[in-house]
Amino acid sequence: MISRDENPDFLNSFLDYTITILNKSPNSVKEYNYDIANFLKYMKKQFKLADEANYKDVKINDMTVDTLKRVTLQDIHGYVSYMARELKSSPATRARKISSIRVFFKYLTSKAKLLEVNPAQDLETPKLGKRMPKYLSLEESKKLLEVTQNEDNRNNVRDYAIITLFLNCGMRLSELVGINISNIDFTESKMTVIGKGNKERTIFLNKACMNAVTSYLSIRPHDKVKNDSRDALFLSERKERISNRSVQDIVKKELGKAGLDTKKYSVHKLRHTAATLMYQYGDVDIRALQELLGHESISTTEIYTHVNDERVRDAVENNPLANFQ
Repeated sequence: MISRDENPDFLNSFLDYTITILNKSPNSVKEYNYDIANFLKYMKKQFKLADEANYKDVKINDMTVDTLKRVTLQDIHGYVSYMARELKSSPATRARKISSIRVFFKYLTSKAKLLEVNPAQDLETPKLGKRMPKYLSLEESKKLLEVTQNEDNRNNVRDYAIITLFLNCGMRLSELVGINISNIDFTESKMTVIGKGNKERTIFLNKACMNAVTSYLSIRPHDKVKNDSRDALFLSERKERISNRSVQDIVKKELGKAGLDTKKYSVHKLRHTAATLMYQYGDVDIRALQELLGHESISTTEIYTHVNDERVRDAVENNPLANFQ
């Protein structure tokens, strides 16, 4: 991870802007830092202002705005081409980095007024083909829950609650890890979480979720819990808020014990599963699903309207002309 101490002042000012004005989450800010720092290293190397063989070893803390004034759209295209050709970056990765570069140069020109010309103004994003989300079937989901619930270890109640929330609520990994006990309304069966972009949203809890959470709370440690984790719902063995990595490891372990492909499925695929099952079996309106998942754009949610092949097949089979000969 690139430290802010290694950045030039104008990059750190941009990162402060993404936090205070754009209200980006800590993870988003880290991605901006990583994306822009590597872009600046590449440009410094291209301008022959660094001797390091690998551009990632280039120091940028002494870089000035005058160097940025030399950057052209063609230079940025060269960097994108390098990512595709040499780094084998996927279209999705390139699209994210291009987005970071565009926001960065927009800040420098229209907000910080450090540049008069925005070289990224006409920078286009690679077209991404819509990929069908991978998800567990209803039977596979039940198998995963059964395996987790029946596992004989001291953390099975906690792990079962984690899997239950993922499969029923479709929350993101960061949202689950960040759940605080004080944000759970046990009377109304709902909780508030901090979603993407630091946006707060409400998640309603069904009976399975409430039972799993209350069961875990009845055995959750209370003694010797670290001060900054006293309100955290899920705790690690060290009695501190559970980490993203620990949750990922738990999910991977339980998927494997359920006989499911751990290379194909992950924490985020459980989010896909929740959304898909709700759409297939819950007769959920697409707008309600958008709200539930915390999607900013309805187009992101619409991928779940295309995953049910059986419904499509049934629609074709039930066409009144299906039996015409």
